[in-house]
Amino acid sequence: MELIRVEEVSFAYLPGKLVLDRVTLRFDHRSTAIIGQNGAGKTTLVKLMKGLLKPFDGEILIGDLSVKKVTAASLAKRIGLVFQNPNDQIFKGNVLEEVMFGLLNIGVEREEARVRAIRALEMVELEGKRDMNPHDLSLSQKKLVSIAAVVAMDPEIIIFDEPTIAQDHAGKERIKEIIRYLDEKGKMVMTIIHDMDFVAECFERTVVMNRGRVLLDGPTREVFSREEVLKEAYLELPTVAQLSKRLGLSETFLTPKEFIAHLEGRIKG
Repeated sequence: MELIRVEEVSFAYLPGKLVLDRVTLRFDHRSTAIIGQNGAGKTTLVKLMKGLLKPFDGEILIGDLSVKKVTAASLAKRIGLVFQNPNDQIFKGNVLEEVMFGLLNIGVEREEARVRAIRALEMVELEGKRDMNPHDLSLSQKKLVSIAAVVAMDPEIIIFDEPTIAQDHAGKERIKEIIRYLDEKGKMVMTIIHDMDFVAECFERTVVMNRGRVLLDGPTREVFSREEVLKEAYLELPTVAQLSKRLGLSETFLTPKEFIAHLEGRIKG
């Protein structure tokens, strides 16, 4: 089932300088990463999906709603965006109130909003910080508060903008768990990201963008087997895939676990 339809969409911030050039994409429930260098059009595309920008040509449908005809606020129940910099998203003086804000804004009763906010904070392992000022938290923790605020609203589609920025190893692992949890709950999870290892481990589908156009779109393993196209977009393979290539292996491995399993199988064989 199509959750998002992007049809021949073009966009420019300045006349004559296209940021997106006739982009057409369909999104279903598969977890999807959109990758590309800075300036590829990734952030602009998700802002258009969220309704923060309006395409000057083409159409974007979220379900049956055209983003041209509705406000970003009216899309909040369907699609949530976790910003790259949590300082751009956080403005309340209390963690719990921060996570409750979006819920109250879409008309959820205060007590239900409180319950849902606490549940979301438990998911990101910050329930114990609920009475703190979010601005006193680390950047990593602020990111998790932003994630909790979006997840608490229970949208069908959740977009993460560079979720691994400012995260240490433990933070990255926690966000991986959150993405897998949301995927298991039937949510459509999307990210725009530069971390190829994270993409390889967490996302079923990958879209490669370059200079406002889609270069490649398919299952993540298939995309990372197309090294020549990735080079065209100035992207590198995930670390494990690079290692396997250097060892002369024909297979494209996405995670250390499957790479090790392959080597063990060869040794036993």
